[in-house]
Amino acid sequence: MTKNVYIHIPFCKSKCKYCSFISFSELELKADYLESLYKEIKYYYKNELLKTLYFGGGTPSLLTVSETAKIISCFNINKNTEVTMELNPESITEEYLISLKQAGVNRLSFGCQTFNNIILKQIGRRHNSSDVINVVKSAQNCGYDNISLDFIYGLPNQTLEDFEKDLKKALSLNIQHISLYGLKIDEGCYFYNNVPDNLPDEDMQADMYLKAIEILSSHGFCHYEISNFSKNGYESKHNLNYWDNNNYYGFGAAAHGYTHGKRYSNKCNIKNYIENPIEHESTHKLTLQEKLEEEIFLGFRKMSGINICDINKKYNIDFLGKYAATLNKYTSLKYLSETNTGFKLTDNGILLSNLILSEFIE
Repeated sequence: MTKNVYIHIPFCKSKCKYCSFISFSELELKADYLESLYKEIKYYYKNELLKTLYFGGGTPSLLTVSETAKIISCFNINKNTEVTMELNPESITEEYLISLKQAGVNRLSFGCQTFNNIILKQIGRRHNSSDVINVVKSAQNCGYDNISLDFIYGLPNQTLEDFEKDLKKALSLNIQHISLYGLKIDEGCYFYNNVPDNLPDEDMQADMYLKAIEILSSHGFCHYEISNFSKNGYESKHNLNYWDNNNYYGFGAAAHGYTHGKRYSNKCNIKNYIENPIEHESTHKLTLQEKLEEEIFLGFRKMSGINICDINKKYNIDFLGKYAATLNKYTSLKYLSETNTGFKLTDNGILLSNLILSEFIE
């Protein structure tokens, strides 16, 4: 049974310069979009008790509380369901946060990116560092005890010292979770055709990442997935479900889902989605080999690594025999290390993870 749901809210007041995600500024389409979203949920969702419900975007905080509450009411949840909402830090009031809590939201993820106001302006963010500090304190005042901040490293003009300051400021706010992403400039974002000056190179990005592991680990944060760190017990259950290669529904324009051995994606064009939210843009039934490769690829994203015994049972293979050459090669180079249950990437191995994982794919 599918017990995890992702909801895509594709609206943004303006697009950040590094962003290539599917988002739209036509807020006048919001009411029609939500009607189509309800139709899609009603058609596919089978009233399973949810383990996690995640609102991503776009900017989910552009929904009113009543709109958010109506979406949540479509699902069977209880006090143990992790209900996460991504929020932009600007213009969030305590009244809004209290009402969100009453609607069932119990985990907040704020897009901080950096505390450096000059860089925030350069990358097109609408908030400043004070907005982040204030909104975290407001959320804590409202009783939220599961708060995450997102950061990007490798931003224009960002130094290693700048990034260290960002992390130390985050730690001073007594939050429970931090996500870190290296800047990637993909087609479809403003920076793709307008590459900024003074971008840190790959070596500097690597130094920033390793410094983050050092700082956060020494302050009681568990590095549980390549990009994610948490206080004990505050791992993102929703994201762990992805990395455990389990099923999930994806609802909304451009959302992806994985149910009954099939991966699907919804229509990216918002007007096409509104017109017919039931029809997926693409559906792919995974072969057993593809499922195995995804299990390995996703499993290695977790710092606990992969469980060989589980994989052998699930896919009826001899993992150690099948991948002996790759395992021997990368353990000898100290990019993989052996665990009680299998193998995991080392910190330096993470920096080469795409290369390493490509060798597990046939």
